[in-house]
Amino acid sequence: MSNKSVKFILCIEDEPEMIDLIRLILERRGFNVQGAAGGTEGIKKVRELHPDLVLLDLMMPDLDGWEVYQQMKADEATRDIPVIVVTAKAQSIDKVLGLHIAKVDDYIAKPFSPQELLTSVEKIFSRQG
Repeated sequence: MSNKSVKFILCIEDEPEMIDLIRLILERRGFNVQGAAGGTEGIKKVRELHPDLVLLDLMMPDLDGWEVYQQMKADEATRDIPVIVVTAKAQSIDKVLGLHIAKVDDYIAKPFSPQELLTSVEKIFSRQG
């Protein structure tokens, strides 16, 4: 298996333990996972590293997920990177509707099971062929 086929996932999330959990789940399946602590660092890493997929938390203190998403989509270099939004269960319905309008690739609600996360990630990569 050449390194080219290892998918690189950037997890933008302000809770370190959540990044660790996601990394644990996904690296077991052979994905390469890096974390970015918050939106500001996240958008910087997206531009530098060009991940194959971004897992994006919506609620972050410095720069929220919407901002990160909009900046990604506004930039031709990062526009085509798929995004899975990670949102807290309690978030309001307009957030979810916003996701449909914004055309994010998928979203999962916290707390999620390892299987939900894997299913979502694998669904996106299978779409890319």
